[in-house]
Amino acid sequence: MTSSFLYPPDRTRLSAVEKICTQIDPYTLPNDHDWLFSQAMKEILLWHQSKSPFYRQFLLDTGFDIHQWSGDCADIPSIPAEFFKYHSIKSVTQENIHISLTSSGTSGQKSQMFFDEWSLGSAQKMVDNIFSYYGWINQEKVNYLLYSYQTEADSRLGTSYTDNFLTKYAPINRVEYALKLNGRDKHDFDVFGCIRAFQEFETQEMPVRIFGFPSFFYFTLQRMKELKCPPIKLSPDSLVFLGGGWKGYANQEIKKSELYALAEEVLGIPNSRLRDGFGSVEHCIPYIECKNHHFHVPIYSKVIIRDLKTLRPLGYNKDGFIQFISPYITSSPAHSVIMGDLAQLHTGQSCGCGLKNDWFEILGRAGVSKNKSCAIAAAELLRDFL
Repeated sequence: MTSSFLYPPDRTRLSAVEKICTQIDPYTLPNDHDWLFSQAMKEILLWHQSKSPFYRQFLLDTGFDIHQWSGDCADIPSIPAEFFKYHSIKSVTQENIHISLTSSGTSGQKSQMFFDEWSLGSAQKMVDNIFSYYGWINQEKVNYLLYSYQTEADSRLGTSYTDNFLTKYAPINRVEYALKLNGRDKHDFDVFGCIRAFQEFETQEMPVRIFGFPSFFYFTLQRMKELKCPPIKLSPDSLVFLGGGWKGYANQEIKKSELYALAEEVLGIPNSRLRDGFGSVEHCIPYIECKNHHFHVPIYSKVIIRDLKTLRPLGYNKDGFIQFISPYITSSPAHSVIMGDLAQLHTGQSCGCGLKNDWFEILGRAGVSKNKSCAIAAAELLRDFL
């Protein structure tokens, strides 16, 4: 079953792209999925070849002939996500750019990605479908605590844009931010404001939704333990959905299982309502933990793990760079992106949650980068706190 209210910029040239990206069920693989996905990738390859002089030359330089392609996604040339920190590449005219989003915070190199209405809208619809799959869309008012940047009205920072976007899935009673504007074009981490918000939310007896950086969430819980605050019992219908990683303070990162146990202890939120998300502004497909806390690959994309030295594709249970492939994006040739993250790929059956889709495990970042992502810039705010 598909949703037909959103269309790619050329429905004739991108018919398979539309079929793949508008599937409502995010995890059920149709019998013809592999064939249809290959068709969609061929369409998007031809699209970017014809629309982007950069990508046309890139294919020539790599010796990749779309018309001779076998359909194996592992053969599609990939562009490092790092590339987008230094180059602004578009496959649509400026008039068709709906929005541009950046990946960094207050400082550091920025990935600026451009989205036409289809590219942004289809990715957002995928989030809709996954939230619906897990039953996280409801009409009951909730309180929000966003562990992200309080933004100006015209902010285009990727993580903050995402966290504010997620508030549409349940009506807002009240929104609080952990990283508050301080009047000097910067942000302060308001740990005591977060603690006070949790205490006030408990008395209101309505669900609470907590989105954003896991590091700030952890430091709030840690400070509550240090202050010997009595445990809080938030509504069991509350939801924690984290994202952005610990990149700036990896040496203080704790296991997710420990973080979730701490959240259960301090806030009373059940483990099944504690989830993590993985994604980036360079690749906006949503990867959201299942009940067993694994990132299953939805039908909108494919994941390949590549050897650290040779970049050859690896099989299951082996460490390597993670590569994301999806035909969703028409605005920029970011349909095959290799990340700086180390990961392993596992079979769906090895999870036990019931999903058949493969899932991946993020092991950390490869090497040390001078670039500062949202999480790194945000982590700088913790220096005075720690």
